[in-house]
Amino acid sequence: MMRAPSVFLVGPMGAGKSTIGRLLSAELKLDFYDSDKVIEERCGANIPWIFDMEGEAGFREREEQVIDELTGMGGIVLATGGGVIMREANRRHLSARGTVVYLCTSVEQQLARTAKDKNRPLLQTANPEAVLRELFSKRDPLYREVADIIIETDQRNPRWVVHELKRLIKG
Repeated sequence: MMRAPSVFLVGPMGAGKSTIGRLLSAELKLDFYDSDKVIEERCGANIPWIFDMEGEAGFREREEQVIDELTGMGGIVLATGGGVIMREANRRHLSARGTVVYLCTSVEQQLARTAKDKNRPLLQTANPEAVLRELFSKRDPLYREVADIIIETDQRNPRWVVHELKRLIKG
């Protein structure tokens, strides 16, 4: 039996991966997974705690295992963490096992959407804007490298984005 193709959402924090992923999975009638939530459930701890205890490298190890497992499932919509594309193995699994959608957003939009979120360890700094700009410069080329579809989410209603993605995926 052919497994339904999967859709993997990549992009920076605050791009709308979780929100759009939930809506898209309902539209496509596929199961939804959020890799960060899966990691938290397995650890019994939130991501800031994992970063504190194991550092970013420890978190990325856990993330790589979860990405390998989830991308192997077939027939899912997966929202990934913003840094998922920093590991070559993750990029390889995402590219080979489904349709990769880059939800592209501006640093301004990211700041607006993440301002009050304490669950983002990389932004717990005096200058989150500088951090976001630096992350964007490193990660944007990698998001583009793995993406089958690139869609801007700034100033766009999540339902519009989902409708557009559905059209592009089916197309």
